[in-house]
Amino acid sequence: MKSIRIGTGAGYSGDRIDPAVDLAERGQLDYLVFECLGERTIALAQLTRLDNPDHGYEPLLEARMQAVLPACKRNEVKIVTNMGAANPLAAAKATARVARSCGISGLRIAAITGDDVFDAVCNGDFLIEETGAPVASVRDKLVSANAYMGAAPIAEALAQGADIVIVGRASDPALFLGPALHAFGWQLDDWPRLGRGIVAGHLLECGAQVTGGYFADPGYKDPPHLARVGMPIGEIDEDGTLVVTKLPDTGGEVTRATCTEQLLYEVHDPARYLQPDVVADFSGVTMMEDGPDRIRLAGGSGHPRTGLLKVSLGIQEGWIGEGQISYAGPGARERGQLAADIVAERLRLLGVPCRETRGELIGVNAILGPEPDTPAPREVRMRFAARTDSRADAERIGREVEALYLNGPSGGGGAWRSTRRVIGVVSTLIPEQLVSPRIHMMEA
Repeated sequence: MKSIRIGTGAGYSGDRIDPAVDLAERGQLDYLVFECLGERTIALAQLTRLDNPDHGYEPLLEARMQAVLPACKRNEVKIVTNMGAANPLAAAKATARVARSCGISGLRIAAITGDDVFDAVCNGDFLIEETGAPVASVRDKLVSANAYMGAAPIAEALAQGADIVIVGRASDPALFLGPALHAFGWQLDDWPRLGRGIVAGHLLECGAQVTGGYFADPGYKDPPHLARVGMPIGEIDEDGTLVVTKLPDTGGEVTRATCTEQLLYEVHDPARYLQPDVVADFSGVTMMEDGPDRIRLAGGSGHPRTGLLKVSLGIQEGWIGEGQISYAGPGARERGQLAADIVAERLRLLGVPCRETRGELIGVNAILGPEPDTPAPREVRMRFAARTDSRADAERIGREVEALYLNGPSGGGGAWRSTRRVIGVVSTLIPEQLVSPRIHMMEA
């Protein structure tokens, strides 16, 4: 039975690069997929593109391509990625420049556009899924509107001879389903096979999460050698059956437990995992060991797609100013709390207009809240943050924390401050007919 081997080169924007090189060199792959785009990152990429129309793609795109292109060219490995973010065309041009700098020629690079539906959303009558409010109510703050496209344009680009396919906002599993559609000629209404393709994509999309990363809990779950954890490889056959494995001599592990955790990750209803191409059904998936670090999955299925596409909306939500400072020794908790109280009072005295504030002691009450009966900590780090409408006001937060050096409790040290823009993310649904993917092919 015909099969393909797909390796995951990245599971998020800041992922390591060297495991992808190892896959390209030793993986005997047909495809290498870089999944690097999140809801917030594409909104930030849109802001970057507004500042510079030649940017707006994944910041590590050039570094990743520089690292893997020689081995991919030599071993005839095709690349599929969403590193196009807000600007797939610019990403494709940057990839071509990298290829030329590596002395590589004869590559066909496809950029797929069409996910940017800003105008359609602004001109339509749509509701924010999380609140029920009209999208029009946030029109003045809207930064981006990107629809989750499916796998068909990726398969078509590969059919047109693309060696590298660069998309913007697509469904994460679609990056893996696209090569399967192309390789096996699955029909776009073959719901069981499409559903199994989504199972494969979902298992592989988060990279090392399925090979032991994001899994370890010392004494309970102990995957070995996480400093050199291997990225996953998926062996997919023409019926959609999947084997998850990794390269030998890499860290981590592939087990029923790692695969089960990833299968359930970010899934609300396993029987109805809504995707642009299909409503995938994970409820019948079975797993069995197929050798060391090899898990075979079968039994997934699918149902007709809904005809609606999720759109990720990026909204300007002001600025966050933050400052941190440490206290150690007897009374560390009390001095840290006094520091937070001083900053809060200073902001009131100065009349800094804050939409919300938060003062906390990291390691004491920052996540789970206060526990008065716990032993006194030997050290604390006070963090104070506030959200404001202007950058200038946000910058004052960190300055007030830094001023605690000489104007606050004794023994403060290691002060640090930052100011950053806040991009809120909500979603809406639009008819799939409003999205028109387009393939732009270029030579390198």
